[in-house]
Amino acid sequence: MTPLSGLLRLATRVSVAAAWFVRGRLCPLVAWLWRRSRLFLASRVFTPAATYVHLAVGWRGERGSANEPEVTDGGDGVGETRVEEGRREAGPGTAGPGDTDGEEDAALYRADPADELYCGYDSTWEAEVSDERTLAGSWRPAAPRPYKFSRFENAARDMYNYRHDYPSQIRVQPWSQNVPSDDKPNLCFYLGKKPSLPDGVYIHNFHNDWYGNYDKLEYVHTYIQWLFPLQEPGMNNDASTLTKGEIEDFLANGTARENLLRSYELMLDFYGIMLCNEKTGEVKRASHWRDRFCNLNNHTHNNLRITRILKCLGTLGFPHYQAPLVHFFLMETLVRGELPNIKDSVLNYFVFAVLDKRERRNLVKFAYLNYDRKDEFVWCPRKIQMMWSGLSASEPGDGDKKDGYEL
Repeated sequence: MTPLSGLLRLATRVSVAAAWFVRGRLCPLVAWLWRRSRLFLASRVFTPAATYVHLAVGWRGERGSANEPEVTDGGDGVGETRVEEGRREAGPGTAGPGDTDGEEDAALYRADPADELYCGYDSTWEAEVSDERTLAGSWRPAAPRPYKFSRFENAARDMYNYRHDYPSQIRVQPWSQNVPSDDKPNLCFYLGKKPSLPDGVYIHNFHNDWYGNYDKLEYVHTYIQWLFPLQEPGMNNDASTLTKGEIEDFLANGTARENLLRSYELMLDFYGIMLCNEKTGEVKRASHWRDRFCNLNNHTHNNLRITRILKCLGTLGFPHYQAPLVHFFLMETLVRGELPNIKDSVLNYFVFAVLDKRERRNLVKFAYLNYDRKDEFVWCPRKIQMMWSGLSASEPGDGDKKDGYEL
């Protein structure tokens, strides 16, 4: 052994011994400091960072939830957008056409972050508080909550982003698209100027040839993004996301709006439903509802499609159609006992796609009053449930009768 190699070996042993000594002395100190500071770090550093990161991907919540299987959908349920600025739900602390309740109602329904079932992403009960407080509430440490609440909270994150016009979404076209910035593919499709891709079907062909063709409507997954376009991408890379300019032009174009109404009727017929009032959006069972309900109950990827349809209605000029359709599904699932496999989607997604806050509250109230196991109801805070606990399902509350349906 040379003197140099012996010296190197000695230096190595000294280094290892020093490392173990430092580890033995410093690790307990670091652990103690961490225990003392973790609450501060969690509340001041990690919680805000996690909130913003989660919001950035929150629009994917619907596809990623335990209730909505991604693999069978073909992108039918991903996000949405806005109508005009006034029709989008105002954020907590602001007032807008979607928040028509007065100061008395706002105080009555205001949620308490300490409530066992408080969900920071559910702005249905929020008023005169900041967005930051609302979102932070969903991340605060809390006692274990029901499994149903966890699923609802995951869905609420996606629906919050939809109702507030995707505050943290970066709107870019998918990499596979090479669409000029001045092109408006969704509007052109709805005006009959270009076909859907990759199927190559024009809008009038959908309405004339696909109406009643239930096998096509069930098993083809690339058309729904064209019939009900949204501001966020689906799994059909040949479909384009809506742009703000497209939305404005769509809302101003009578032909496009009329064609969207026909697309809605096409899908309602597929689900065994018919539109019986074009003014109010009231719907009822169609004559062939039994067969179509069976299909809907056995093919739950349609839950995602219905969520997409509801969001698109809110975006492209038919927000008043949302509540009647959701009320229909609440009646079928909670009152008539039909469609058991879509009940959770109705409560987690359909209800919270409704832009109008008062309508949304009425729908949640109707759901609570007709829910058979009220101790398992997680879709509103306990405080709100206590307010309603003395009512029966046959008693409509304040403002509960709306055009063509009663909550």
